[in-house]
Amino acid sequence: MKSKYINFKKNNNFEELKAPAEAIKQGKLVLFPTETVYGIGANALNEEAVKKIYIAKGRASDNPLIAHISHMEMLEQLVEKVGKVEKTLIENFWPGPLTIIFKKKKIVPDIITGGLDTVAIRMPSNQIARKLIEYSNCPIAAPSANISGKPSGTLVEDIIEELDGKVEYIIDSGKVDIGIESTVIRVQDGVVHILRPGKITPEDIQALKIPVHIEKQILGKYKEGEKILSPGIKYKHYSPNTKCVLIYSKDNDKMVQKINELSQNKNVVVLCKTKNLEKYNISNKLNMGNSLEEISKNIFTLLRKADTYKADLILIEGVEKIGLGLAIMNRLIRACAHDYIEI
Repeated sequence: MKSKYINFKKNNNFEELKAPAEAIKQGKLVLFPTETVYGIGANALNEEAVKKIYIAKGRASDNPLIAHISHMEMLEQLVEKVGKVEKTLIENFWPGPLTIIFKKKKIVPDIITGGLDTVAIRMPSNQIARKLIEYSNCPIAAPSANISGKPSGTLVEDIIEELDGKVEYIIDSGKVDIGIESTVIRVQDGVVHILRPGKITPEDIQALKIPVHIEKQILGKYKEGEKILSPGIKYKHYSPNTKCVLIYSKDNDKMVQKINELSQNKNVVVLCKTKNLEKYNISNKLNMGNSLEEISKNIFTLLRKADTYKADLILIEGVEKIGLGLAIMNRLIRACAHDYIEI
C-alpha cells in the first residue's frame, strides 16, 4: 500500500489537513513537516499508535519521543508543573525549536518517555504542524522521519523511498527551514541543562540571564546501559552507510591540508564549505554552504547524497563548537560514530 500524498509546497489550504488529522485520531501514522526536520507522527496518548512509530523507524523502545502540542492547554494536560524558568523559556522560544522536559502526568503513556517519569514537549512554529495537531485534537508524538540511525529527513524526496507505505499520509512542504532537530533542555535547580543542542543555542538562553550547563553526552560517547535522557544521544546516529570522518581545525588551511592528505589515492567524497571547494583536488565535492544556518539546513541531505557516490570514505569539514556550530558538530560527530580528528 502506498501512502497518500499531499503537496503543500505552494498550498495554504489547511482544510486539506483534516483528513490526515482524522488518520491520527484513528491511530494511524502521518509524515509531516516541522521547522526543524520532518516527523513521523501518531497520537501521543494512544500507546498502540505510538508502537507503530517504533516499528516504522526500527527504533529502540528505550529512546524517548517528543510530544508536539499546538496550545498551552495541551501542555497543562500532560505535565505536573511548569516552573518559573520553564515559563520564561516558553515566553521567549515557543512556538519554536525548543523541547523542554517536564515531570509527566499519568495520562502520558510510558512508551513515549522511554520508561522515564518525564516527558519531552515542544510547540512547533511550523503552521502545518500546528494545524495538524489542532485538527487532531491531541498531542502528536513524532521523532524525525527516517529509518533509525540514518540521516534525518529534511526533504520528502530523501525519505520517501524508506517510508512510503509505512505511514497513512505524507505531507510535503518542501525543504524545512532549520534542518536539524530541536534543542532539548531540562531545568534542574534553576539551571538549564542542554541534553541535545539545536537552533536555540546556549548563548540564546544565557542572554535571558539563565545559567546553562551543557551535558557531556552531547559530544561524548554514549555508554551502553546509560539512561537515554533525550532523543539523538546514542553512539551512532544520523549516519550514511559509507564510513565518515570529521576533521576540524580553527586554522582553515590546516583542515584543508589534512583532508587533502586523507584523500590521496582513495575514492572519497568531501563535504566542505563553499569557500573551500576549489582547494580540494578531487572530483566528488559537496557544497555545505558557508554560514552555520546554510550548513545546518543542508547537512542531512548531503550525507544522504554522499552515500550515492559509493565511495570508500566521506570526509567532512567541521565547524567551531559555538552557537549553532555546537548542534552541527553534535550531529556530525554521531554521523561519523566519533571518528573525529581535531588539529
